[in-house]
Amino acid sequence: MIQDTNSPLLELLAPAGDMERLKMAIAYGADAVYLAGSAFGMRAFAGNFSQQELWEAVKLAHSHGVSCHVTINTMPRNNEVVELPQWLETLDGAGVDAVIVADLGAFTLAGRYAPHVKRHISTQASIANYETARAWHDLGADRVILARELSLEEVAEIRQKTPKTLEIEAFAHGSMCVSYSGRCLLSNYMTGRDSNRGACAQPCRYQYHLVEEKRPGEYFPVFEDEKGTYIMNSRDMCMIDHVQELYDIGLNSLKIEGRAKSAYYAAIVTGAYRHVIDDVKAGRPVDPVWRDEVDKVSHRHYSTGFWFGQPGQYYDDSRYIRQWQVCAIVEDCGEDGLATLSLRNKFQAGDEVEMVGPDCKPFAFCAPMMEDEQGNALDAPRHPQMRFRMQLPRPVPPLSILRHAVDLSGT
Repeated sequence: MIQDTNSPLLELLAPAGDMERLKMAIAYGADAVYLAGSAFGMRAFAGNFSQQELWEAVKLAHSHGVSCHVTINTMPRNNEVVELPQWLETLDGAGVDAVIVADLGAFTLAGRYAPHVKRHISTQASIANYETARAWHDLGADRVILARELSLEEVAEIRQKTPKTLEIEAFAHGSMCVSYSGRCLLSNYMTGRDSNRGACAQPCRYQYHLVEEKRPGEYFPVFEDEKGTYIMNSRDMCMIDHVQELYDIGLNSLKIEGRAKSAYYAAIVTGAYRHVIDDVKAGRPVDPVWRDEVDKVSHRHYSTGFWFGQPGQYYDDSRYIRQWQVCAIVEDCGEDGLATLSLRNKFQAGDEVEMVGPDCKPFAFCAPMMEDEQGNALDAPRHPQMRFRMQLPRPVPPLSILRHAVDLSGT
């Protein structure tokens, strides 16, 4: 819910790359979402929001008690910074709750042209100590988003040595950068795609070989050790087993990375952390079913990031682990469990499937015969986005997800 500095700790902040992902993040329990307009954001290949969509996004979020943060976390150049005041005025008028900035000029302009909007300092600013956090607070920042390279002890000390009116946000889940967050130049050099402008080609994931100057065409494998050649391939961060520690050190906001990831990812990861945070706040044992959920989205091998020391690289390959696929999305469902769904990927009657939804634990069942909108029997829906009806074992909320186990890790 929309929070102030006196509200309970540990807001859940979820990514929203486009309207579909925004709706999923809200439905599955986000307290706040972060998104970008068509410029000044660090994820050029996320769907992002037009000016009209941005107004609609803020209105939708606020109607559910969810706050809306907008990223302006690139380092704008001269020809761009001239456009920033008008964009900030647009955000102020739309009722955006906070802007996420890294550039000092953008920060200053935000104070001038978006006076009703809080200013959050991006992880791109690499805040790694309490003096820097204090300095931003003295300049007028409402929140700092800490560098992902910090340990639990370092974050705890920053919290202890900064004013309580300064909110502290930190990443708890998602992709990690091989470089200091966002500072890598490999993509710029090798592909011309600027990582600091949201277009990173992720060359750290490539498989590299050595070529000796006088032996062109002869490729020698690069071995960091006996495990292989993906020498820069970072693991994904996953702190779902350690939410209690994050709560105990006094974090104001726990952030999920992934504006460029799927609506399924936004739903499942948000829902999992929502339930774990609620269990921690209530002093209940954490239900292990939610830990299992984060393994059911596309991800690289997990680590705890730098929270408990060096995470280590994963050398065998850079492929994502993808062991579940979305079959359909529930549009509505009656109290008798008769649901209308929209097809995403092929499946058929007799398949073992699983349903998970907003505030709804996953449950498995055998897919029954279905029917189309005209009432004709279907053993399998045939066309993408096709609407069909299915009898479920129990009623579920709209935006619940029907999925099945299928290993797509090699694709």
